[in-house]
Amino acid sequence: MSDSVRDSIRDSIRDSSGDSSGDSSGASMRADAAGEAAPSRAGRWSAMLDRLATTGRLGVGEAAELLGVSEATIRRDFAELVRRQLATRNHGGVVATSVAYELPYRYRSTQRDDARTRVAAAAAALVQPGQVVGLNGGTTTTATARALASREDLAEGGETTIVTNALNIATEAVLRPHVQCVSLGGVARPESYEVTGPLAILVLQQLWLDVAIVGVNGLTAREGATCRHEDEAAIIRAMIERSKSVICVATGDKIGVRTFASISPASRLDDLVTTHGADADEIAALRAAGVRVHVV
Repeated sequence: MSDSVRDSIRDSIRDSSGDSSGDSSGASMRADAAGEAAPSRAGRWSAMLDRLATTGRLGVGEAAELLGVSEATIRRDFAELVRRQLATRNHGGVVATSVAYELPYRYRSTQRDDARTRVAAAAAALVQPGQVVGLNGGTTTTATARALASREDLAEGGETTIVTNALNIATEAVLRPHVQCVSLGGVARPESYEVTGPLAILVLQQLWLDVAIVGVNGLTAREGATCRHEDEAAIIRAMIERSKSVICVATGDKIGVRTFASISPASRLDDLVTTHGADADEIAALRAAGVRVHVV
């Protein structure tokens, strides 16, 4: 699920207000009759990837009926998926590429992660070309890695380095010619594809990062950033210690929440990118602690 899925993150931001330019009036009528708007390009691509992951093949007519858009729109979508190496052209449709669907469903884009996509795009925009970026595992950091790797200005501005303990992020990042990927060693957690343990920390202690983009399970001004597992917390702490600046990415439901393992005090975070709906009092307290808060 590598090269093309990451690019779809950029398109989901571009098309977040809806992509109806390629749809016929009949498609719009079908969507209206169903009581909902036609999906954006990102939404269509996500639905196609999910169907391909299940069936291995998707036809033009089947996709048009599934998504409520015109066959002309589907053909353009198929052409883009093929161009981005996510699917292979087949008579009357597309088939799944052999390496595109091997990661768990939790790491595939869905039509329900608009909030995570907004956070990812905003966090990726804070990175400068040529920087060394640390990323721990998780759905929001995975989306951020994709958004970061798809930035055209980074490709033009010199090699950007991604250092990660997440196998799925490394698998995707390594396919980008303008991204140098450093994958940490260690013991892999099957539920998150993160590697942890002393080997990963030993490697991190030999590196310097310009920015660490960290996902957390909870963040409060009082208890700081926390996650559910101590071994994951240790990796994130090591990333933070080796970084000039730290960006925390967390959707609004994680703000004001404290979980089991402490990562760092809130004052160690330079930026927080979160979503509307986060607890207003907690946001104010985080800003008072010196955190620059970006609500998207």
